[in-house]
Amino acid sequence: MKTDVQIAQEAVMKPIQEIADQLGIVPEAVEPYGRYKAKIDLRKQPESGKKPGKLVLVTAINPTPAGEGKTTTNVGLSMALNKMGKKAICTLREPSLGPCFGIKGGAAGGGYSQVVPMDDINLHFTGDFHAITSAHNLLAALLDNHIHQGNQLRIVTKRIVWKRVMDMNDRSLRNIVIGLGKKGDGVTRESGFDITVASEIMAILCLANDMDDLKDRLSRMVVAYNEDGQPVTAGDLQATGAMALLLKDAIKPNLVQTLENTPAMIHGGPFANIAHGCNSVVATKTALALGDYVVTEAGFGADLGAEKFFDIKCRYAGLKPDAVVIVATVRALKMNGGVPKTDLAEENLDALRKGSANLERHIENVAKFGVPAVVAINQFPTDTEAELQLLEEICREKGVDFVLSQVFAKGSQGGMELAEKVVDICENKESHFKPLYDLDLSIEEKLNKIAREIYRADGVVFEGSAAKQLKTLTDLGYGNLPICVAKTQYSFTDDPKVLGAPEGFNITVRELKVSAGAGFIVALTGSIMTMPGLPKVPAANGMDITADGTITGLS
Repeated sequence: MKTDVQIAQEAVMKPIQEIADQLGIVPEAVEPYGRYKAKIDLRKQPESGKKPGKLVLVTAINPTPAGEGKTTTNVGLSMALNKMGKKAICTLREPSLGPCFGIKGGAAGGGYSQVVPMDDINLHFTGDFHAITSAHNLLAALLDNHIHQGNQLRIVTKRIVWKRVMDMNDRSLRNIVIGLGKKGDGVTRESGFDITVASEIMAILCLANDMDDLKDRLSRMVVAYNEDGQPVTAGDLQATGAMALLLKDAIKPNLVQTLENTPAMIHGGPFANIAHGCNSVVATKTALALGDYVVTEAGFGADLGAEKFFDIKCRYAGLKPDAVVIVATVRALKMNGGVPKTDLAEENLDALRKGSANLERHIENVAKFGVPAVVAINQFPTDTEAELQLLEEICREKGVDFVLSQVFAKGSQGGMELAEKVVDICENKESHFKPLYDLDLSIEEKLNKIAREIYRADGVVFEGSAAKQLKTLTDLGYGNLPICVAKTQYSFTDDPKVLGAPEGFNITVRELKVSAGAGFIVALTGSIMTMPGLPKVPAANGMDITADGTITGLS
């Protein structure tokens, strides 16, 4: 089979205005970035007046090196719905350069179920991440300049919580010292870098409803604490307007298409292991206003992405999802059952049954939010009939629908059964969506609720300074915010090596910090880092471009 980039390069794309025309977007609202990408200026788009479309969330089991295919399933389902005659829109997050050049690869789908132009989407796209990086670092510069120029806000340099960011994995920048040199080179202090997707500005961009909401949220971001222990905000530094200027285009959703010319809105890109893992509210609501079916996604497994989608994004945006697709593969479930990656092609029913406990737990977790679900098995050629029958039996026992998906190899045609099942759920089953917890619970109570009900932990343990931070954030009035857990994506626990569906463990919280602009408390657990590193052999080592512009090695 051809590589992803080869398939993408052979795609017959339509000019982006034709894709906009399919959705009823007026030409005045379309801002082309070349022939096949555009931003949509919602100020110039008249309200459709139609009833909002059905919202379908695609989530998955915990990721493994064997692969699950969540984005691929999202794209394939969107195309299949369109093939059925439904006006469907695919909504995704933008890829980060860090994982693209690191170990995970891009985020444009795969095989014959991709969004295009794939190379542009994975490499810079429309510049949104660069704008977020610049706005974030502008605030960092203004903060350090304020201190250098006299520090009228009486900021305690040891209590500065605003780092700098860049859109690349670079472990060497996690902990640095700035201000070295002469007196005029700034105040010497410890600092560091996070990856851009971990920036609170990324979270804000994805949760803001419009420019006014964006500015209000930006102004509330806490950057440091003063000598009285009170928070110092971006608004206090008079940075809001300048940051908003840098984000004036980034807030506009991006329009592209799939290999089969289904409209796709790709906007924002917070990771689900260190942030809230969903595309922008603006893109989702715009798609709902224009389409009959909107297929969205939430990063990594349902313990992270789906939980945050329900408890943070849907809560703030007033969204009510109609259906959930839980993606799994036989290969990944066998790996959860203890089979090494080298032996996954061999039939192993015992390991599959054991590893299916991971899928079963995600099914149970999604049910807690009151949204009907279907399990989509992303089929591989090595899957045996006996293995697929076993999975179907397990799903039947759990009371959830089961569908085979072949969108990677067959595009929309391989997703027709899944599309039919999703339509059936949306039209014949009622969603009783509700968040997992009430906001009036304490920070500790909300954390324990997530840990016990979603991860199946015995509880939460606060380590080091986390207990003090818990009290401080509560005393400052932030106790009523939702929780965003930063946790390894590979396990229900905070240990990435513990697969399957473990029990009898605690979740260790080592740091609590407020993202007051985004509107949640971030709980960092285990050894999770907000600046990843590159692997021993980065994907970048296998990438190249020829003299005629042909890209190789990108996926």
